[in-house]
Amino acid sequence: MVAAGLRGQSTVEAVCMIPVLFALLLLLIQPAILLYDRMVMQAAATETCRLLATAAPAGGIDEGRCEEYARHRLGSIPSVDVFHVHDGGCTWKVELQGNESSAAVSVRISTEVEPLPLVGMAAGLLGASNGRGNFEVQVEASQAAQPEWAQAAEGGLNPPGWIGVWLE
Repeated sequence: MVAAGLRGQSTVEAVCMIPVLFALLLLLIQPAILLYDRMVMQAAATETCRLLATAAPAGGIDEGRCEEYARHRLGSIPSVDVFHVHDGGCTWKVELQGNESSAAVSVRISTEVEPLPLVGMAAGLLGASNGRGNFEVQVEASQAAQPEWAQAAEGGLNPPGWIGVWLE
């Protein structure tokens, strides 16, 4: 038999623990969102690097199409402020450097993410957020525009010149 003074003890314990569990869950959601954003952004930057390595200075694929490709890949991130701030204008920044005639190409992608309420207060107190109270997420990818054998070819870094060498 349960003593009359202990009745409802588990209910009181549950009432005390539920807010703590929800707070812990909320604290785990923000890192998961940031990790998802970084993974998608890194994949988009890497794939855009590969595309940029085929961008010819005259004709072929231009930088505008490469940036459009990156933004299309970034479309898999929801336009919800906790994933990507879209209110008041898109915060995606895509910076491209190089083309097929360069020794290397690089892509830098950055955005802002609005923190969840509890995390936002802590980030504001710790100075981890920017002036608007958002987190800044940035990734960068770079790679050689041409493989070593192509750089050592007779025509150097002149892909159109390689065609004439191979046809001879």
